[in-house]
Amino acid sequence: MSDDRHLDSEGSRILVVGGVAGGATCAARARRLSEKAEIIVFERGPYVSFANCGLPYYVGDVIPEEEHLIAATPELFRERFHIEVRTRSEVVSIDRARREIEVKDPRTSAVYREKYDALVLAPGAVPIRPPLPGIDLPGIYSLRTIPDGREIRNWITQANAREAVIVGGGFVGLEMAENLVRRGIEVTIIERQYHVMSSLDYEMATPVHNHLNANGVSLHLGDGVTEFKQDKGQGLTVSTGSGRVFAADLVILAIGVRPEIGLARDAGLEIGERGGIRVDERMKTSDDHIWAVGDAVEVRDFITGEWTSIALAGPANRQARIAAGTILGRDFAFRGVQATAICGVFGLAIASTGLAESTLTRLDKSGNHIDYEKIYLYPGHHAGYYPGASQIAMKLIFSRKDGAVLGAQGIGREGVDKRIDVISTAIQNRATVFDLEEAELCYAPQYGAAKDPVNTAGMIAANALRGDAPLAHWEDISGTDAIILDVRTRREYVSGHVDGAVNIPLDELRSRMGELPSEREIWAYCNVGHRSYYATRALRLNGFKARNLSGGIMTYKNQAGSQSR
Repeated sequence: MSDDRHLDSEGSRILVVGGVAGGATCAARARRLSEKAEIIVFERGPYVSFANCGLPYYVGDVIPEEEHLIAATPELFRERFHIEVRTRSEVVSIDRARREIEVKDPRTSAVYREKYDALVLAPGAVPIRPPLPGIDLPGIYSLRTIPDGREIRNWITQANAREAVIVGGGFVGLEMAENLVRRGIEVTIIERQYHVMSSLDYEMATPVHNHLNANGVSLHLGDGVTEFKQDKGQGLTVSTGSGRVFAADLVILAIGVRPEIGLARDAGLEIGERGGIRVDERMKTSDDHIWAVGDAVEVRDFITGEWTSIALAGPANRQARIAAGTILGRDFAFRGVQATAICGVFGLAIASTGLAESTLTRLDKSGNHIDYEKIYLYPGHHAGYYPGASQIAMKLIFSRKDGAVLGAQGIGREGVDKRIDVISTAIQNRATVFDLEEAELCYAPQYGAAKDPVNTAGMIAANALRGDAPLAHWEDISGTDAIILDVRTRREYVSGHVDGAVNIPLDELRSRMGELPSEREIWAYCNVGHRSYYATRALRLNGFKARNLSGGIMTYKNQAGSQSR
């Protein structure tokens, strides 16, 4: 009891700027830690707590009523938590010397001041709207709030929209593509990069591209929008750098978001190089009486220790709990982010955690070298003999030095979230690929396999580090004089193979090893890397210098698909 009385005496007046995941969670958590603290939340919009991750599905009529997106109302906060919520109340300035904020009611323009003992900033992020010609024309929208979703729905009806252009191929872009197609609208995605989903490496995005095309979405990659124009009537045209022009009744800007830092910057708080409010592990800003959480902040990457800014609801919620705890005297610390995320599009799950290879390449160019290795595998999401097994495409990235797991990506219809969540937890616990191969996971035929895909990934990686089955990679074959050995059947080989590859089917390999030179390396491949692993082991045990081309010809095709323009 004495400890609780001490906590109640700290931060006796807590003001929270912004609701949704960060601010609302922080306020509710603070109340659960203190009955005496006065807690007030200021939200400039009409809703204090809503599920913005559900907005694409509201536009798509999967969630028919916007009320279903509202997680909590001001009345609930007042009655359940004794927290005052003031919606449509914009905090316009912070007086750090007096510990006061200035609040404006946009409906009346009245301005008043409120004192604080602790101030929490949770202003979130705002959609990026580049200063392109015509970007403010009617029919061009970003999707961030419930009113945004309502306006898009109304416009679809008003304009009788039949064609839509989505600018950007990230989470919101793909989810909006699915939901607009669901409403009978033809969708074109224009993405400046050469693949969708920047959290993926380029070769892992190829199945996503194929899946989008198969579901009627037109993809235009490596091309940026340069201009919007009003066509006759309500129509729009969208021009790109390559000279293409696309007609649209509706344009969705899904380019990304940037931290909302105006209030913090004007107050003189430290802003980081990534553009977010710089906070320490307790979520405290450069002012000892001000905390910040959510999409607006800049925190440490859990793996590299570098500063980063991640707009995800999960980290925002955890940061909010930590801020509330430290305000009220608890010894909590945020351990960093690793960007664990998942996106669903037309029944396909796209998930990732930790570092992508593209990130490691960028870090290397900036002088932060991490010696890594990677593997590819394509296991079934449950036992193959049980009906309905669905393939998962997986990429695991790990340290060559000690096997520490650095990142993973997974794509498939079933079981992707489970595997990436397991690997995410492994990363949080500084686990290695040797831990993955020994992980004990639940198994029944309809849920997994006795050797789960996570185990298989760990085994492949561990075999490589132990030298039992060293790896080779497709991007390196142009610079090697190794023999490229196709161990598939003759029929598979004839149906399509890598130029210059020698075909010796696995079942004939032992009797035909004499056909292979012992002085040159041999890089073996099959469809996905399974049979070529057996071949690599047999060759090495017979004195050959053999490597397994990770992921087989499936990865080879994915790389070729992503590199095509």
